[in-house]
Amino acid sequence: MAISGLVITFNEEKNIGKCIDALFKVCDEVIIVDSLSKDRTVEIALEKGAKVISQAFLGDGPQRTHGLPHCKNDWILNLDADEFLDKDAEDFILKGKYIQDEYDAFSFRVKNFLGDKLIDFAGWYPDHKVRFFNKKKAHPSDSKVHQKIITQNEKKVSVHILHYGWDSFDQIVAKKNQYSTWHAQQLFDQGKRVTAFKPFVNGTIAFLRCYFFKKGFLNGIDGLTISMIQGFFSHMKYAKLIKLQKENK
Repeated sequence: MAISGLVITFNEEKNIGKCIDALFKVCDEVIIVDSLSKDRTVEIALEKGAKVISQAFLGDGPQRTHGLPHCKNDWILNLDADEFLDKDAEDFILKGKYIQDEYDAFSFRVKNFLGDKLIDFAGWYPDHKVRFFNKKKAHPSDSKVHQKIITQNEKKVSVHILHYGWDSFDQIVAKKNQYSTWHAQQLFDQGKRVTAFKPFVNGTIAFLRCYFFKKGFLNGIDGLTISMIQGFFSHMKYAKLIKLQKENK
């Protein structure tokens, strides 16, 4: 069965060529929804045979939804530019097992890498994400950050996506900081309001959960650092929400 690859991009010249090549192993078309990149992302995508749709960034979920009408096939493989199918996921798709199962969406396990090192501690593995779905029966949420696929008939399968999202801890912190800004705005727009204790309480709980309950302490300084980053993200999104509350009284 024919599959459309769908990727949203912004300044992804480092990854987009490899991403498109990988998608064409299982897809018969690749659609790129680009958020007005300033680098060679669009040029490389076109050279690789993808179709490019330019659209100012609408948010994670809305940007993906914007690309769906441009996909000619019902089955969508919706990866980020720094994500690739592992061999087991390729086999799952190429052998057509998803057709036999009669589900609307499939959740794959995600292997997150820091450089070439797998982060398989502090709760970062297995990190399940729905990246493969039938657009007639499932669709991205309207969340601007950390969107999910809305489906009533999802199946988790033990195959993998490889996520090469960061080369350094600096990049993880920068991305988490950006996400916290988007998430705070989303919570504010939804009418969520919190007290001054919320950042401290949630940040502390997030750290303790990763470091102790999810055994980050077994991974030395890396485990401690990843756990602290998780606490930082949780703290900052609520600290920024409080700031929004004060600014909009």
